[in-house]
Formats: sequence, C-alpha cells, structure tokens
Amino acid sequence: MQEVVLFEYAVIRVVPRVQREEFLNVGVILYCRGKRFLDMRYTLDVPRLTALCPSVDIGELEEYLRAFACVCRGTADGGPIAQWPPAERFRWLTAKRSTVIQTSAVHPGMCGDPQACLERLFGELVL
Repeated sequence: MQEVVLFEYAVIRVVPRVQREEFLNVGVILYCRGKRFLDMRYTLDVPRLTALCPSVDIGELEEYLRAFACVCRGTADGGPIAQWPPAERFRWLTAKRSTVIQTSAVHPGMCGDPQACLERLFGELVL
C-alpha cells in the first residue's frame, strides 16, 4: 500500500490586464515535501486567451511560463532562485504578485502519488 502524504498546490493563472482582475487558469504547481516532489503542468489555450484579451502576446506568455517552470524544476535556466530548496521555490512561486502570471491561494490535500495528483488537478482545474 502506498503511503499517503500531505501536498500543497496552487493554480497558475494568466492575468492579461491586471487592473481588470480577469484571468484564465493555465496550469497547476504541486509541492509534496514527504515525497520530495515539486513540479508543474501548464498549457496555453490560445483561442481562449485571445478571446479574453485580443492584444495578448502569446510568445511573451510562453517565455514567462517557461521561466516559471525552470524555477519550479530547479534547472540552471531558472537562475539563482532555482537553486533554492524546493519548499522555498514553491513559496516564492506562489507568493502574491501583480504580474501577468499569478497563482491562486495555496490549497492542501493528501495523496500517495504526487505526479498522478498533479495530472488529475491539471485536468480538473485547467483543461
């Protein structure tokens, strides 16, 4: 039987015009200390994004989300923050900010397989 442990997650949102507070869910980031897991999934639904904001720069959003993923995964392309321990990276990524890429509040849960949980949440909250 697989051990069930605590995880935390947040929804990644694109907020094309911060002053309007309209957003589109584009991804999920999940941290599970007990399984030493920190990862994210994202996708850009271009028709929905352009319907929300016709002037949105899709290339720029892709670049921002790739940088977000590099920090999340701790790759060299993520700069100095990507070298922090996973818990600190998760807290930095989910901190409140007024930019085009934002996250929801952090939510807890219990799981045995964080990767499967990330996929499930991505399907439920983004797709």
